[in-house]
Amino acid sequence: MNFLDKYNVKIKDQNLLNTALTHSSYSNEHGGENYERLEFLGDAVLQLITSEYFYKKYNVQEGELSKIRASFVCEEALAQYAKDVGIDKHIKVGNGQIKNINDTIIADTFESVLGVVFLDQGFDVAKRYALEVLSPYVLEHHVFLGDYKSRLQEMVQTDKKSLEYRLVSESGPSHDKTFVFEVVIDGIVYGKGKGKSKKEAEQNAAHSALKKVAK
Repeated sequence: MNFLDKYNVKIKDQNLLNTALTHSSYSNEHGGENYERLEFLGDAVLQLITSEYFYKKYNVQEGELSKIRASFVCEEALAQYAKDVGIDKHIKVGNGQIKNINDTIIADTFESVLGVVFLDQGFDVAKRYALEVLSPYVLEHHVFLGDYKSRLQEMVQTDKKSLEYRLVSESGPSHDKTFVFEVVIDGIVYGKGKGKSKKEAEQNAAHSALKKVAK
């Protein structure tokens, strides 16, 4: 299991790492421990790392900090981080769970592995590893909860700018159309996106615009 090598993290206690990858359905069938205790620890470590990171990065009030942090430690986000690291390929589940290794399980193992890194290598290494995985998503203003339009609206309202979505084109037969929208802020096109529905195209356009607005 060398998925941590690319982050220059060398785990000495491989048995502990093995436990971090073991779902309860597997331990129920084969005995031994599962990842739940390590997940509990990793969750607390991640909360501290991200709380400090966002506290230093954004000069906003507690409520807004909590909202920002929540969006980057939600299940969808943690599952994506685990897939980026390659953790998902090493999870052990019982026979009845093999076809249902869902994002909940994958997200849990990101936290359990972080718990191992903390125990085995200390807080500084755990912090470096977690932020190396997480910060690129923060810097590109990724929205894990999926609503780019709301995030863009909040940012534009802060500056009291006008915001509108314009349909640029639609193509294809009625049952399989493709829509292209552009986002216009104060008369300037900031982003363009396409999708199989108007809603999807607008969200993709907002995502594109967010990257420019936030720079």
